[in-house]
Amino acid sequence: MFKRAEKSARQSSVDGAAPSAYDIFKLSWPMTIKAVFLHGTVLLDGWLVSHLGEESLAAMGLAGALGGIVLGVIFAFSHALQIRTAQAFGTGDPVYRKSVLASGLTVGLLIGLIGICSIFLFGQSLLASLATSEDIAVQAWTYLSIFSLVILGEAIGQSASSHFNGCGRTKIPLIGYCLSVPINVIFSYAFIHGAFGSPAFGVPGAAMGSAFAIMIQTVFLAIQVVRLDGHLRKVIGWQRQTFYLTIKRHFEFSLPIAATFISATFAGHICMLIYAKMALPDFAAMTLIAPWNMVAGQISMQWTQATGIMVAQLLGKGATEKLLDKFLSAAWRGAMVAAGCVAVIFLVMNVSVDLLYPDLLPQTRMTLIGFLPILLLIQVPRTTNAICGNTLRASGDTIYVMKLFLWAQWGFRVPATAIVVLYFDLSAFWVLSLLLWEELIKFLPFHTRLWRGDWKRVSVSQ
Repeated sequence: MFKRAEKSARQSSVDGAAPSAYDIFKLSWPMTIKAVFLHGTVLLDGWLVSHLGEESLAAMGLAGALGGIVLGVIFAFSHALQIRTAQAFGTGDPVYRKSVLASGLTVGLLIGLIGICSIFLFGQSLLASLATSEDIAVQAWTYLSIFSLVILGEAIGQSASSHFNGCGRTKIPLIGYCLSVPINVIFSYAFIHGAFGSPAFGVPGAAMGSAFAIMIQTVFLAIQVVRLDGHLRKVIGWQRQTFYLTIKRHFEFSLPIAATFISATFAGHICMLIYAKMALPDFAAMTLIAPWNMVAGQISMQWTQATGIMVAQLLGKGATEKLLDKFLSAAWRGAMVAAGCVAVIFLVMNVSVDLLYPDLLPQTRMTLIGFLPILLLIQVPRTTNAICGNTLRASGDTIYVMKLFLWAQWGFRVPATAIVVLYFDLSAFWVLSLLLWEELIKFLPFHTRLWRGDWKRVSVSQ
């Protein structure tokens, strides 16, 4: 089945026909569901822990901010691996494919191990200095120490998933998450609340359930890599003479892409740590809306990532500028539909706040309801910016994308968040609105770069 999909993907460029919006949909829907499962784990944990009260939510928010930084680095490099795999797949060179897979897995595992060591060296003291009470700090550290197992599993699993996505086999990572999600739901609920004869661990129980589920998923993905691409081990040679030079080349290509995502992760989690200084109901609302933003936004974000994968494959095959223009036009129209779907989800969530979070303080629920205008307005600029960013990355124009993200995040969002929270003490509504202003700042530079068209004339064979 997967071999037939690969043959079909190559045939479109041979025939001179641009992939359609339906082709993007076939690639993106498994990625979307898988990403919803991934980020939905955090949303699920937040919902289960919300029944324990605001202090437990604050503990999970702090621990998630630190653990998320490490996961963000892993996801950043895996995204670069996804793009480079798509380029290698487009060329059809087995040495290129073997080199990208081996170097990507190696880099991902090293990053995970470094991140875990950093957590155990510095995490506990950092949480103690940031938490508003000793009890919150203790709960957060217990959660984070167990969550390290999730980091180890994702270091391997995300690299394998990115490899499959780059080859167009997006259903395989989805199957892995379909195996892990029911396990996560059952075990997290049991460990948090003491159901099914289990002890009630509270906040740490959420990390226990997630860790067990991720390990099951990682084993499945590793087996699929060996089963479907184990033959690459027999391919002689490396893209750059030796494995060391191959890893070096992979790292050089990946670093600007990874730096962009690492910057976004650090900026986001530093802002979350700043949010911890807000009033408890406002901080709880910001903690709850963050995973909703991630989960619902995957509909449009994964469409744009699938667009980037197909652009990379087309460039690897040497597609003409006319074909690339035709493809991107179809991708753009579909992205607007995806943005509209995300807006509808937030509208439904907004009118269901009292049903979803009945145990929260009324002030916290009202703050969540007040977020709606921002969540509706941000969808179009966020989605079109993502189309531009993923297309430019697929062509190798990674430095420009990195610089634009760095300026928007560190020149605007992070300092602006510190000012409005720590100095002006504004409400959560105005704090969240900074995300919209950040997208508007990036809008013109992104679209101008894409319309120049230089990305259509590059060679990605190396």
